[in-house]
Amino acid sequence: MSKSLIITEKPSVASDIAKALGGFKKGKDYYDNERYVISWAVGHLFGLAVPASMKEQDKWDMKKLPIMPVEFELEPADKMSGRVNVLRKLIKDKNVSEIINGCDAGREGELIFRYIVQYAGTKKPIKRLWLQSMTSDAIREGFARLRSDADMQPLASAARSRNEADWLVGINATRAFTLRLSGGRGSSVTSLGRVQTPTLAIIVERENKIKEFKARELHEIIGTFRAAAGEYAGRWFDEAFQKSEGEIDRTKRLLARLQLNLSDAEQRLDSENGSLWEEHRAAPRLWHREIAEAIQRKCSGNNGVVESEEKKPTTQAAPPLYDLTTLQREANSRFGFSAKRTLQIAQALYERHKAITYPRTDSRALPEDYIPTVRSTLTKIDNPFARKVLDNNWVKPNKRIFNNAKVSDHFAIVPTGTIPRSLDNHERTIFDMVTNRFVAVFFPPAQYENTTRITRVEGEPFKTEGKILITAGWLEVYGREGATEKTEENLPRVTQGEQVETVLVEIKTDETKPPARYNEGTILSAMEAAGKLVDDEELRDAMKEKGLGTPATRASIIETLITAHYLVRQGKELQPTPKAIQTIMLLKNAVPELTSPELTGEWEFRLREIEHRKLTPDAFMRDIRDLTKDIVEKAKHFHPDDHMPDTEPFGQCPKCGSPIVERFKSFTCTNDECDFTIWKTIAGRLLTRDEFETLVRDKHVGPLTGFRSKKGKRFDAMLKLGDEFKAEFDFGPNGQQNGASQPVDFSEQEPLGKCPKCGGRVFEVGMSYVCENSVGPTKTCDFRSGKVILQQAVGREQVKKLLDTGKTDLLPRFISRKGRPFKAFLVLTDKKDVGFEFEKREPKAKRERKPKEPPAKMDFTGKDVIGECPACRGKIFETEISYICERSQADRKPCKFKLSKTILGREISKEQAQKLLSTGKTDLLEGFISKRGRPFAAYLKLEEGKVGFDFPEKAAAAKESKEATANH
Repeated sequence: MSKSLIITEKPSVASDIAKALGGFKKGKDYYDNERYVISWAVGHLFGLAVPASMKEQDKWDMKKLPIMPVEFELEPADKMSGRVNVLRKLIKDKNVSEIINGCDAGREGELIFRYIVQYAGTKKPIKRLWLQSMTSDAIREGFARLRSDADMQPLASAARSRNEADWLVGINATRAFTLRLSGGRGSSVTSLGRVQTPTLAIIVERENKIKEFKARELHEIIGTFRAAAGEYAGRWFDEAFQKSEGEIDRTKRLLARLQLNLSDAEQRLDSENGSLWEEHRAAPRLWHREIAEAIQRKCSGNNGVVESEEKKPTTQAAPPLYDLTTLQREANSRFGFSAKRTLQIAQALYERHKAITYPRTDSRALPEDYIPTVRSTLTKIDNPFARKVLDNNWVKPNKRIFNNAKVSDHFAIVPTGTIPRSLDNHERTIFDMVTNRFVAVFFPPAQYENTTRITRVEGEPFKTEGKILITAGWLEVYGREGATEKTEENLPRVTQGEQVETVLVEIKTDETKPPARYNEGTILSAMEAAGKLVDDEELRDAMKEKGLGTPATRASIIETLITAHYLVRQGKELQPTPKAIQTIMLLKNAVPELTSPELTGEWEFRLREIEHRKLTPDAFMRDIRDLTKDIVEKAKHFHPDDHMPDTEPFGQCPKCGSPIVERFKSFTCTNDECDFTIWKTIAGRLLTRDEFETLVRDKHVGPLTGFRSKKGKRFDAMLKLGDEFKAEFDFGPNGQQNGASQPVDFSEQEPLGKCPKCGGRVFEVGMSYVCENSVGPTKTCDFRSGKVILQQAVGREQVKKLLDTGKTDLLPRFISRKGRPFKAFLVLTDKKDVGFEFEKREPKAKRERKPKEPPAKMDFTGKDVIGECPACRGKIFETEISYICERSQADRKPCKFKLSKTILGREISKEQAQKLLSTGKTDLLEGFISKRGRPFAAYLKLEEGKVGFDFPEKAAAAKESKEATANH
């Protein structure tokens, strides 16, 4: 009898389909019944390869580029040959008359299936199972309306086109620019791609802004007012402030209103006095202290009037369910997990523990037919909040949660209802995140009351804002950690028009902050929202749902950029390397399309047209081939030095006096007869032009941070210009270059203070502050302190304060050995060395612990006895999650025997539990999953009242044979 072969993308889907259709016997590699055979892939089984006929061209040689196969060959991915052979054998089986594509409903699922069929070389009829939900009803409904192969051809064509286009552009651009910039494959590979290169460009652009940033002083005015009911604070603000009004015009307006004359007011707003970007501007901020002081004088000692008070109720709904990117982002922000690590944990929870649904999803909604499944899942969650959702009947049709239009290839990540056992701490953390979000989304919104109060003093307005939580709603699930906004205590009551005493008007001075460096959480958000960076409306719309990469690939893109030495992890931060900064700078000049998300936007727009039969794949691929040729041509004629932003000669060569020019890799003398060159990248750090000019002018520069040793360890150092005009490291008197035995001349220096150990004078030398008696051939003291300690620069003024008072100011930017930033004072210890003192924190108020309530006793009255307890001879009964002894409920010396219903992902049926208790051993059970994710078969057996594994005789025999061989 002929059968239909169903191929799914992963084993779990094959299992779900077998359960929904029923009547299957499970073999090692497939499920089988009278009508169907079900087998599975494990994600992508194939990669594209250069055809054998073009192997001669497959070399790292500019003359061989571009590589343009007319037809691509497929090669099995690493360690996938076994699964490929299983599927090919089943496809070619004479009993199989048609093939049903049961891979994920989307472009990538289509590609996985089409490559399997292509590799097998079959012409058998094909049908498509299109599932948006994995409930049994949805699966059976999907089989009732299978789609035809003809209907799926446009999606298949779009899938192939996307994959082949990425291959063509990626391999040719990488080889061409590696050969051009680095000189060959043996050098550092310049890895390029449609997704990774724009992602890197986003990170580099932020880094450039950080380097460009210069802190500027800002002032805010805070008033403290006393009403009849108590005191409250208010912040002054500029009522007429508008973003469209420039800061120069705003300053002129404020000066005129306050009748102030500041002749240099406009000049002080120049960028040389500090960055003043659009994101720094706000109504309460003032950039001239004189203006703040004028308002302070005007208001001090004068009573105010409560001009208005507005109270508004607001609500905050629970955040939507997790997709992979949001889960990765929050796990990084809250727990420091990398995107790759979060994906690994989520995959283990899905595959090994069966505890959550498919994690590689970009959807945050559930299918509309999923309501019964949600209710069933909530009954299995041991959580009072889950019970509250059910008791209040809060699971109802709601487009914010159940929405087919927002379900793509997969739906949101939610718990399955399977109770996971033996989770490690990281797995428990991610599982709890998913479970809490799933429960919270059904709770009502949190309700707040927002208060906005305007107090006016001598015509100057002060704003007071308060926010009070009225009803916790979904925040009840999370407690305090769920609140994204700080709530205030009740403001003292006032009446409109009430006179209030102005107790204090103070000026708070701060500095503007540079933009934060990207971490994995924020770059995932930027990749997801990259479409907003695209100007063209059609292309922006095409990227609206996609962004850069997919949830499944974004973590690997970040890892690829790190592996390619474009990024380094610094604590949570992702820091671009000199290689990244130079590569992006040059590509923006040579092939700007590779650095922009617009290329992805254009591809997505045209691939969508292929899916809707508005564009042929051949037309799309013709354009991709033209683009690839164009990129290679640009690389062939590209000279890095021609694309430097500033190529005008500058300065004087310290060796011959000729001008110097900045090149791609160096600062070099323009005199052909002079060999003076300083390489720009030194120990993994890029030397800036300003630093180079200081080095040439002063013969030294630093201390500089961010160097890396050959073993990858960070270090700080001074650079000096050596006798042969080469850049050399200078570590000071304790460094190798000018060892501690050499005398040091302090005659032209002013001492910083008195040595706390011997009373000598302390001076600045190299990378250190040292006692004069701690250097030279006759040293008698060992006091010294670094100029840079854990990446925090320690200036002269702070060292003077340390020597004078025994303590510096609070220094804000130390970086621990594990890459975590912290604040600390430097202090003189009891032994007169330099140590840390940490900021004192207010102790947290201790919460009263509620006494644990004893678990409710189970009542086994009327329940069937499963068997006799092997530990105490009591009776064994079945509960929701296990088989336990009746004496487990005893108050004194309860029996501890328990047989879980699920062991290593394998369900233990009632029949097998009975057999284990009566005979001491089950049948051979398949489907256990080891902690490393490997499936295995075993018997369960009783041994001294405990349940253990007994492996098949075949394995035991093999083991005995191996041991026997080893003994000979």
